[in-house]
Order: sequence, then C-alpha cells, then structure tokens
Amino acid sequence: MLQTMSTAFIRTLREDPADAEVDSHKLLVRAAYIRRMAPGIYTWLPLGLGVLRKVEAIVREEMNAMGAQEVHFPPLLPAEPYKATNRWEEYGPTLFKLQDRKGGDYLLAPTHEEMFTLLAKDMFSSYKDLPAAIYQIQTKYRDEARPRAGLIRGREFVMKDSYSFDVDDAGLDASYLRHRAAYERIFTRMGLEYVPVNAMAGAMGGSHSEEFLHPSPIGEDTFVRSDGGYAANAEAVTTVVPDPVDASNEPPARVVDTPDAPTIDSLVDLLNNEYPREDGRAWTAADTLKNVVVTLTHPDGSTELLVVGVPGDREVDMKRLEAAVAPAEVAMAGEEDFEGHPELVRGYIGPAAIGPNSELRRVETAEDGTELLTGSVRYLLDPRVVDGTSWVTGANAVKKHVLHLVKGRDFEADGTIEAAEVREGDPAPDGSGPLKLARGIEIGHIFALGRKYSEALGFTVLDENGKASVVTMGSYGIGVTRALAALAEEYHDEHGLAWPIQVAPFHVQVLATGKDDAVFEAASALAAQLDAAGYEVLYDDRRKVSAGVKFADSELLGVPFTVVVGRDLAKEGTIEIRDRRSGDRRSVRVADGAAEVSAAVEEALAAAPTAADVA
Repeated sequence: MLQTMSTAFIRTLREDPADAEVDSHKLLVRAAYIRRMAPGIYTWLPLGLGVLRKVEAIVREEMNAMGAQEVHFPPLLPAEPYKATNRWEEYGPTLFKLQDRKGGDYLLAPTHEEMFTLLAKDMFSSYKDLPAAIYQIQTKYRDEARPRAGLIRGREFVMKDSYSFDVDDAGLDASYLRHRAAYERIFTRMGLEYVPVNAMAGAMGGSHSEEFLHPSPIGEDTFVRSDGGYAANAEAVTTVVPDPVDASNEPPARVVDTPDAPTIDSLVDLLNNEYPREDGRAWTAADTLKNVVVTLTHPDGSTELLVVGVPGDREVDMKRLEAAVAPAEVAMAGEEDFEGHPELVRGYIGPAAIGPNSELRRVETAEDGTELLTGSVRYLLDPRVVDGTSWVTGANAVKKHVLHLVKGRDFEADGTIEAAEVREGDPAPDGSGPLKLARGIEIGHIFALGRKYSEALGFTVLDENGKASVVTMGSYGIGVTRALAALAEEYHDEHGLAWPIQVAPFHVQVLATGKDDAVFEAASALAAQLDAAGYEVLYDDRRKVSAGVKFADSELLGVPFTVVVGRDLAKEGTIEIRDRRSGDRRSVRVADGAAEVSAAVEEALAAAPTAADVA
C-alpha cells in the first residue's frame, strides 16, 4: 500500500537528542525510527519496525533453511528453573525479578536456556528424536547498570536465540558448525561486515564459544587479530607464558626507601636515580610488579578481597578480570575493605603479606571435611610472572619497596589469572604473529553448551541400548536490534541514514517539490505506478513544506532511491533519480520515470546478497 508523508507517523527532528552518544542513536531518533521511553527502553515507530521486520526476516529465512523450527516463549517466566541452574543468583542485579500477588517468584527473561531445555525434555524421549534445533525471536530484558548507545546496550532488546539438542558430542560439533555457517549467511545478507572471534563462555557455561563482532570504533568489545588468522575477544586471549628464568645470579631481595613515588613512573625515576641496577641497565616499568586489590561479590552474596599482580607496565583490564572470575562481580577495593585488612598497606602492597606468603594463612576444616584456606587475602598473578623473574614491588610499609624479589625464590601465589590488558603487538597464543587490536559491536554469540542445563534439569533420552543418556546442547544468539543499530552505524553520512536496499523501510521515496498542481499530479502518478509494480514507496505529498525540508528529510530517512519531481518537469519534461548511497544523480524523461526507477531498484536488489548467493 502506498504510504504518503502527509499521513505517515513520521516527525523528524533537526537536533540530536541530548542523551545520544553515537551516530546510530542520534539518527534513529531524529529520523523517527525509535523514541526513548526510559533509559535503555525504546518505542518502535513504523519506520523502525519496517527495518526490524526485514532484519528478522533474513534471520528467520536462514534459521528455517538450516532446519531449525520456530517457537515462541513468554518473556515472563517462573523462577524455579533458573534456581535449579543457579542462574537466579548468578545473574545478579541484571536480572529483573518480580513477584505475583501470591508471592511467587518470576523474572523477565534475559535469555531462555532453561525454557528451551524443559520444552525439549517434554517433547523428546529417544535418541531417534535427535538431532533437533528450535529457535525464537523474542524480546529480552536485562537491568543494565549503564544503558548506553541507544539500541546497542539497552534494557529491553530483541534477540534470536536457538538451541541444538544432540545425543553426543560429535552431534553437537555438527550442530555448532551448521549454526556458525547460518550466521555467516545471515550477516552477509544484511550487508554487515563481521569477524568471528574466540570468546569466553561466561555465565552461559560450556566448552567453547565464539562471538560475531561488527568492526566499529564505537564497539564495546575489544578484539584482536593476527595476520596468521587468529581472532579472539580480548577477554578470551591467553598469554604466551615465558619459560622459567635462571635466577641464580640475581641479587638477594632488599628493602629500600622510596619517598615521593606514588606512581609507577615516579618509582622508576627514583630507582634509576637512587638505586641504579648492578648490571647497568635502566629500571623500567616492566621491572615492577603492581598489586591491585579488588572486591569479589559472589552469587550467594558473600564477598572476598583478591589481589591481582601484573607487570607495572600494564594495566588491569576490568573486563578481562570480570570474565576470569565470573559469575562473581568485581569492584575496586574501597576504604572500608582496607580497614579490615591492616596488613594491606595501600600503595605499597607486596607478596609477603598476601596469599600463601602471609603469616595469616591457615588451613581450617569445614564440617563436611573440606579444607579451607583462611586468614589472608588470595593472590593471583599474571602468567608472565614465572619462576625466576625478578621484581620491584611493595614492601608492605609506607614509602618502602623491595628490589630483586624473585618469584619462586622469595614468594609464591595462589595461581594465575588473565587480567592484564592485551596490547598491540603481543604475540598470538597460537604463534600466528603479533596481535592487532580493534573495536567491535557484538552482533552474535554461539556456545557449545554441553550438558550444563540438561544435567541440571534432568533432560535425558534413551540411547540405542535403551539406557538414559544426558542430552548435549548448543546455544546460539543474534542481537537483532543490535544488528539494526550496527547497520545504522555502518550506513550513514553527515546528512542521515543510507540503508542497504535489503533492509530499508522503503525502496523509493518520491518527492513532489514545488507548488504547481502538475508536479503533484505527476509525482502521485509515478508513486502509484511504482507501488502497483510491487515496490515499497514513500510519497512526500506535503504541499506546505519547502523543497529544502523535503530534501533534508529524505536524506535523513535514508531510503535507497529518491525521485525528485519538481521544476524540471515543466522546463524539460524530466525528473531526477538520486541514489542515496552513491550520491549519483541523473535526469530522465517523466514518461520513462517508472521504468527507469524500476530498473535502478531491480539492479540494487539483484546486487544485494540473497539466500541463493550465500548458500
């Protein structure tokens, strides 16, 4: 049905919304695709829904093509299944929890693993029922602490989540690869550049996972690539561990005064001026061991202090740290945390007061016989801190540091942790070359879940021998609204949006620019012809709106082709066809207008990747 601007639910804005930080957020609001209702919560307007439905259609077509079947769960769910898998607590404050009038616990689903597992458990009883894959496209809810960037990190969002069910690990591997290939087709058809990277499974669990990232400077995820083909989210990068060092010639550890050295840089300067190295080499930040104190809050509400030791030339990456200690939540230790641990001298913390080195460390036996280490703060080291390496670090006394403190000779730790920042040029874990850093928007994530949820919820089928076998699962998500936002980030210019034709809300916008009735009659006739030919047409029929405003609105809305019917109609008998993305303009005779526009649209549709192209 032909849509006219005079009746369309479209009201564009000339100014960016005050809370918008990124271009997609600014333009989607200004162009009347979405409107903010509350932080991280948006109303979808007709233009936005038009794009959203086309993105969903691509997802749905490819999921159906790979053999998955669609279901639809409610977003309001009972708490019991999530309690059975411990995620009622593990999700922490991001979970929207509520109670009904009878006091029963419910939640607004952030994801539906438990529901899919229970549904499949109800439907499948034999290995003959497997493999199987089911999916939904559904609204999800997460109480983000800091909603940002419009649709990219909201509290309500649309997601496609699918799940595979197999009787063994070989089946899971095959299902995982089928989904991975489907994701590559989906993002190719959308026109989105993507990079599959190794990722952390996090609270989802499982043996393996990959993220699909859209490279973008506004992305929240840092990822790395090597020329040799390695790719991973920065959280999943593992450090290349150096060999142990022979420390037999290392001088004995000694404590020195270090006044006026509150930072690593000032400490290095003081060391080079007051305590030059015996070997003649200058001290650097890489010679120092920085001990960072954080507080972990576990899902059961308990808290503990943790000290993380990293080389002084690197910072602790909080996202890597969070991934390493998940599902616990992490915060920097505060004043009250230090008050309860006088052995921790802020700014001068050294290994002697923490971990297995501390005199406070003792072993206690719990009622169930479990041995517990208590009394001192746990100490985890960066993997680069290997036996034999020598460090300058805190001496656990104000304005004092210790030199030549050797790992393995003078101190130990409770283990290692991947928490230090990843840098450009660091070696790839697989030996494929130096790493390059980039930013990306997460648009998809796939997990080889294994048996975590099926074991927790008692999902078994009878195998070939009639014995109960725990089903193995995969979980596969696409952020549908995130993908739309990523498209808006990718396809825009200083004037507005510029959608790829396969996801655009309309194929063509016809503008009547002028006051003559003949202009509006010709524009109306052309719009009707294109509509009758099966194209999606937006006709700007507003009579009291200037040509300049119509042009500005057209560029803001981002429809692939604009047809201008205006002053050249009377003078030359021509109209102008504009390609929004390339900027090309050409005049054609009005009598040829419908045919010329149809040809341009067909050419663009043919150039867009289709299911057949990416099969």
